[in-house]
Amino acid sequence: MRRTSSHRLTKIMIAGAVGVMAAAGMAAPASAAQAPHAGRTNVSAEYETVTTWVQGNVRIGPSTGYRIAYTVAANQNLTAVCWLEGGMVTANGYTHDKWVYLSDGNFIWGGLLKGNEVGNVSSHCW
Repeated sequence: MRRTSSHRLTKIMIAGAVGVMAAAGMAAPASAAQAPHAGRTNVSAEYETVTTWVQGNVRIGPSTGYRIAYTVAANQNLTAVCWLEGGMVTANGYTHDKWVYLSDGNFIWGGLLKGNEVGNVSSHCW
């Protein structure tokens, strides 16, 4: 139930952001996964590097209900934009709902990253 509600809320928020952008004459994001930073400016200056501590899956959305985009190895560096709350995950002795939005438009659960539960990413997406 929680995953469905979170997924539905994400879809509503994305639809609203795309609608606002269209009304303002702005181009819509290439994919729905890009919506977390759609309203931000100069996003490239805010990218941060995160590093995985174990092998794990990168997904197309912030929940295990989304398909896997690709798998990353331990000690792999990724470029992060921001973090957000998504689906709850329990793995590797951790339980939380923090996901990191990557510069390639995909998401990784923060429990796979070195540092705190969001891989030390400083910016919240919303």
